Amino acid sequence: MNRIRVGICCLVSFAVLVHGAVEVWSATLLEIGAAALFVLWGMEVVRRKELELRWNSLYVPLFVLGGLALAQKLFALSVYPYATKIELLKAASYLMVLFLTVQSFRSAKEWKGFTWFLVSLGAIVSLLAIVQYFTFNGKLYWFRALPEGVVPFGPFVNHNHFAGFVELVIPLGFAMALMEAVRRDKLPLLIMLTALPVGALALSGSRGGIVSLLFEFIVLIFLAPQKGERKKQLSITAGFAVVAALLAIWLGLGPTTERFAILAHGDISRDRRISMYRDTWRIVADHPWTGTGLGTLQTTFPRYESYYDGRLVDHAHNDYLEMTADTGLLGLMSMLGFIIVVAWRGLTNLRAARDRKRQALYCGSLTACAGLLLHSLLDFNLHIPSNALLFLLLAAMATSTMTGEPQDNRSLTKEITGA
Repeated sequence: MNRIRVGICCLVSFAVLVHGAVEVWSATLLEIGAAALFVLWGMEVVRRKELELRWNSLYVPLFVLGGLALAQKLFALSVYPYATKIELLKAASYLMVLFLTVQSFRSAKEWKGFTWFLVSLGAIVSLLAIVQYFTFNGKLYWFRALPEGVVPFGPFVNHNHFAGFVELVIPLGFAMALMEAVRRDKLPLLIMLTALPVGALALSGSRGGIVSLLFEFIVLIFLAPQKGERKKQLSITAGFAVVAALLAIWLGLGPTTERFAILAHGDISRDRRISMYRDTWRIVADHPWTGTGLGTLQTTFPRYESYYDGRLVDHAHNDYLEMTADTGLLGLMSMLGFIIVVAWRGLTNLRAARDRKRQALYCGSLTACAGLLLHSLLDFNLHIPSNALLFLLLAAMATSTMTGEPQDNRSLTKEITGA
């Protein structure tokens, strides 16, 4: 299954580098890539003449939510069936990649290879973001023109979505360093690769991202097994903090502080945000059980808008509230069920893990999911394909039972990172 694992890594990289795969062309290619990988997996099964499907508890809430959205489309419960159809296609591609990930990544060694890949990708994207920040010419990737007033960060048009991406990768590297899940000679490299996204996040000025990262550090320290190694863990944490702080200072705290202040005024104002929440709740009140249809907020919102400032509202800037408006209380319960499954299965796996490698993987993935779920209270990262897909894959890592040895001789670690 090495080709499937490499293909999954390629899909994640593609989604991140093409601005989060938010445009029609990139979302379409992501869906085609997911379908192609699924066909390739089927061919591998036929070639090997064996089929061993692995179950994951995440399937239950996701299939319930998918079934609800499908019913909205088939039984005219959606106010805009075409928009619901588009969202269903995206969701189907996420589910295919999630299924393939559960089937392809089985051993702790394979999951660790995937973690090294994500930490490396996070560092590369962060380096790109830092260079682009200091050499910005008004264009994304220095050649693509943007609408007036839009200031991208890295490959993302919105600095909060860059923050959402690094929130998902930073805890992975920090957990492996904190719990010494890598060889000692690789620890400095891991700390540097993990500190680079922290510096980029500080430079981005994303308030939600910075708060979520601080929350992740607290969660990770709380989850990490102690076992009499508190002093060593505190030393690693302090070293990581020093490296990240020095990097932030070297990048320049002055411009970062100024941008942070500008964003506080340039982003959606508090009054505007409150009015969006209130108006979205009015949608929920009129469609309490099944919602208006998955992906229909942009279509429905103008009828309920009470604060017009000339800007198009395509998301509620609260993933939970938007999910409730789109799919009703049934959809919200499915989403909460998903979160409960991640927490329950992840903590169960963490308690059962006896080696540092598994403990670090479970701690890192659980913490990453917790950070993005907190950020989702004030943003819509779960509606950005790259971040939504990566969130699902880390949820799969947290809830999967990792075997002791890989399923085939070659490992993803050697193929992707050489680690």
